[in-house]
Amino acid sequence: MQNKTADVVIIGAGLTGLTLAYYLKQLDVSLLIIEARDRIGGRIYTKQNANQAPLELGATWLVNEHRELLNLIKTLDLEVFEQFYGTTAIYEPNTENPAQLVKLPQNNHSSYRIKNGTQSMIKALSETLDSNQIITNCEISEIAEHTGNITATSKSFEFTCKHIVSTLPPQLFENTINVKPELPPSVKEIMKNTHTWMHDSIKVGFTFANPFWKNISTSGTIYSNVSVLQEFYDHSSADNTKHALVGFMNKELNHYTKAQRKDLALKQLERYYGSHIHDYLSYEELAWKNETFTTAVNNSYIMPQRNNGHPVFQEAYLNNTLFIAGTETSEFAPGKMEGAIRSAQRVFNQIKSLL
Repeated sequence: MQNKTADVVIIGAGLTGLTLAYYLKQLDVSLLIIEARDRIGGRIYTKQNANQAPLELGATWLVNEHRELLNLIKTLDLEVFEQFYGTTAIYEPNTENPAQLVKLPQNNHSSYRIKNGTQSMIKALSETLDSNQIITNCEISEIAEHTGNITATSKSFEFTCKHIVSTLPPQLFENTINVKPELPPSVKEIMKNTHTWMHDSIKVGFTFANPFWKNISTSGTIYSNVSVLQEFYDHSSADNTKHALVGFMNKELNHYTKAQRKDLALKQLERYYGSHIHDYLSYEELAWKNETFTTAVNNSYIMPQRNNGHPVFQEAYLNNTLFIAGTETSEFAPGKMEGAIRSAQRVFNQIKSLL
């Protein structure tokens, strides 16, 4: 087993972890980010196929109220562009009534996407770090407090540091990492019953050469109460030269295969668009329930937003050596990218005050 040391070890190379590392560069500290996956980004995942529109299979949208996220995007020299909804939507209310084209109400609150894909923010943040500061394919199984330090252990490494920050969803943390000494029972209970955003979502998308859904007689915005695709949106590139449709599939189809889900999606879209739908260039999907480094093995239902931003997540533990971060821990916009940024800011200020 290899031994590595740093002032701060961050568990998870998603938006919270990378943003926290970006802020910590302001301080004279050494740091490491430990990621269990073979990729960075966490619940941000943009599928890029050559000469096709980027497909957002994870976190996607932001709004004007997400000020800290917008500030970070600007600082990283990235750009946002407005989500195109059009003036109408295809709406399927129930099984008795066929899908109909309805007029969308005027919305004064615009949604935005990040130019070139949300993954470009992850890339920009990671490029502010040295390549040896991020270790992938490394799953932490134990955290232990010792006199004067704290350690995080995986199969191949033992990391010794002053502070550890977990950015994992709290439920996943509680299910997969053994903490010594144990956290208070009340804290463990809250973590065990904290809703994890995206944990059972299925995002799917098709790319196209031509945006046929922008014709006046149809729409790329879809809402269905009864079909497999529940929400679908135009996902054309910022310069409107590459085109796609992306959205959410009914989570009950988690046990289906990729081929089965694609077939069901095509059958639904064919009802709306006819044969045009079969001119797709590629189909991509991500069933988040199968992402073992996002979703804990837990069969019990947890109400959306339950315990998100709970006061127990605002505290430090094990004599100020352990911090619990991540979007679910944010008091503002939990579950959103804004929540991830604010969580990173909170922990940065806590560590800064200690150092």
